[in-house]
Amino acid sequence: MSTEEYLKDITEIKDMMNKSSRFFSLSGLSGIMAGIYALIGAAVAYYLVSISGRNYLILDGKIFNYILLDLVAVAFLSIITAIILSITKAKKNNETLWNSASKRLLTAFLIPLVTGGIYIIIKISSDHYGLTGSLMLIFYGLALVNASKYTIGNVKYLGYIEIVLGLICAIYPGYGFWFWVLGFGIMHIIYGSLIYFNETSNSKSKP
Repeated sequence: MSTEEYLKDITEIKDMMNKSSRFFSLSGLSGIMAGIYALIGAAVAYYLVSISGRNYLILDGKIFNYILLDLVAVAFLSIITAIILSITKAKKNNETLWNSASKRLLTAFLIPLVTGGIYIIIKISSDHYGLTGSLMLIFYGLALVNASKYTIGNVKYLGYIEIVLGLICAIYPGYGFWFWVLGFGIMHIIYGSLIYFNETSNSKSKP
C-alpha cells in the first residue's frame, strides 16, 4: 500500500468515526426560521404590553398569560421547524435522524436547558423575574456549548455569544427585552444564514 492510499484510508476511517459520533443533519435554515419566529413573538409581546397601558407585567394578569403563550408558540414552531428540516436534510444525505449521535446531542442540549427552565419558573413563582431574559440567554448558551461536541462544532460560538449577552443583560436588566431580541432573534438569523450559505456552497462544490 502506498503512502497516499494509506493516508486516504486513514482519512476515510476518521470521517466515518466523526459521522458516527456527531449529528450533522441540523439545518442552517432552521436557525434562520427560529430567529424570525423570535422576532415575530417579540413584536407580539411588545404590542401586548403597549396596549395594556403599563410598561411592566403583572404575573397574574391576562397580558402575562398571553405573552407566556406567545413564548410557547415561538418555542413550539422553532422545534417543529428544526425537526422537519433536519428530517429533510437527513434523507438527502441518506442518514437516519434518530441515532446514537442525535440522542447524545439531545441529552447534552436538554440537561442545561431544562435545568435553566425549572430555575426560571422557580424565580418567577417567587416574584423574582427581573433577570428572566438574562437567565434564558445564559442557560440557552450553556446548552448550545454543551451540545456542540455532538454536532456542528461552530454551534459553540453561538452559545458563547448567548452567554455573553445574558451576562451583559444581567448588568442592564431594564433592557432585557432588547437583549432577548438580539440573542434569540437577530443572532439566530445571522448564525443560521452563515450555516445555510456554507451548506449551499459545499453542496455546489461536490461533484
